[in-house]
Amino acid sequence: MQADIGIFGGSGFYSFLDNIEEVKIETPYGPPSDKIAIAEFKGKKVAFLPRHGKEHTLPPHAINYRANIYAMYKLGVKRIIGPCASGSLQPHIKPGDFVICDQFVDRTWGRKDTFYDGPITTHISAADPYCPELRGIIIEQGRKLGLSIHPAGTVVVIQGPRFSTRSESRWFQKMGWEVINMTQYPECILARELGICYANISLITDYDVGLEGQEDIRPVSHEEVIRVFNANNEKLRTLLYAVIEALDTERKCSCDKALTTARI
Repeated sequence: MQADIGIFGGSGFYSFLDNIEEVKIETPYGPPSDKIAIAEFKGKKVAFLPRHGKEHTLPPHAINYRANIYAMYKLGVKRIIGPCASGSLQPHIKPGDFVICDQFVDRTWGRKDTFYDGPITTHISAADPYCPELRGIIIEQGRKLGLSIHPAGTVVVIQGPRFSTRSESRWFQKMGWEVINMTQYPECILARELGICYANISLITDYDVGLEGQEDIRPVSHEEVIRVFNANNEKLRTLLYAVIEALDTERKCSCDKALTTARI
């Protein structure tokens, strides 16, 4: 069984394709979050995996990111799109908006975040961690659909499963970062280590703990995250369908060459 494109589903996004065939993938890093659903769409094979599991049994810090990425690699996937529920840290980025992140800041700890523990020393470049070609296609299709889409943004990735304190959130806001999330690291960098194109679609569900000077905004709750995500699920599906249809078979980026300058 092979696939061209991989999709990771986040909180509240557990079904995407129809007429699927589910496959169980074994990896050297243990089991992925769930079985992978594979279906054909517009002549392309698409593999879908809910990163938290179908029943949302895996909190962000307990996800086996290496197994998830390697399972896609084993299927022959060349591009991965990673939609996720995220919080906004800036007033101009509102719940219901989409942010196509171009940078991340890692605030996690203890996660297995590399395939290369030796004996070959490997230093992958993270200067531009998201695929520019894939990001461009998502932005273009989002604008065609009339979505409220932000073409760039820095996501700060926290360990979870707890949400931020007010002081932490104030710090992130003052740093100028736009998005807060718990799953973007190491998902995106592991894809780069295997030469897979990766792009994120952050669906904004809340304003974290609130914004400076706007004390009327209530702190985020898991219930509110799921409510807003579900309310915008159809927009996300439509965007993903449009992106998949627009993708060329051949990649024009350099993501598959990430290892050429990474090894000593």
